[in-house]
Amino acid sequence: MYENILLEIDGSIAILTINRPDKMNAVNNATVDELDQALSEIEKNPDLRVMILTGAGDKSFVAGADIFEVQKRDQILARSETRRRQEVYSRIEALEIPSIAAINGWALGTGLELAMACTMRIASAKARLGQPEVKLGIIPGAGGTQRLPKLIGMGRAMEMILTGEPIKPDQALVFGLVNKVVEPEQLMDEVKVLAATLIERPKLAVQYGKEAVLRYAEGSLAEGLAHESYLHALACGTEDKKEGIAAFIDKRKPDFTGK
Repeated sequence: MYENILLEIDGSIAILTINRPDKMNAVNNATVDELDQALSEIEKNPDLRVMILTGAGDKSFVAGADIFEVQKRDQILARSETRRRQEVYSRIEALEIPSIAAINGWALGTGLELAMACTMRIASAKARLGQPEVKLGIIPGAGGTQRLPKLIGMGRAMEMILTGEPIKPDQALVFGLVNKVVEPEQLMDEVKVLAATLIERPKLAVQYGKEAVLRYAEGSLAEGLAHESYLHALACGTEDKKEGIAAFIDKRKPDFTGK
């Protein structure tokens, strides 16, 4: 069904892999369209609780955009292609379920932008992360100028975007760009441990918490606080809230049902 990606369903986990290892998993327009289709599949599956996004092979998560497509861009193509990528990456960010980027190698340009659209990021110790577009005479176009400052602050984002120099995983961890750094052979195991933890948590509380954090990132503090309060109220009407409180009082493990 797909030529540039793989979609695997492992119980409650969707594993989405950019599958162009001979091209360092560079994203072309066809890959973007396939990502869009796969996200529709994921959204329609009520049994899924977490999405993992990674790249095929052990060298690259996504090493950037397809350079030959970028070469062909004029002002018209550049606008339409970047807006299309922004739209699809924003779908990842807005998924009701959390997503984890397993950064197994180079995450450059649109690759870092793709990882930043995920809810959390775990990086291999061999990974390198950057926005090198300035070295090609352009700037990021799939969300880098917007998501990077929110994750690591204005000054650090300015340095990465204006110099184009990549950073190592230990720097990314200090900056808050990744949640954890592990040895390459441990990456997927560590990501699945995090996924399992998220699956254990009550489904609606995870969904509401994710939505509340994203709302603050998009608007003012006042708007974020109001939205948080509404979502907290919704959570208080769930069966899982009753079960969570009862289990805490009874000193037992809760049995959440996602209702």
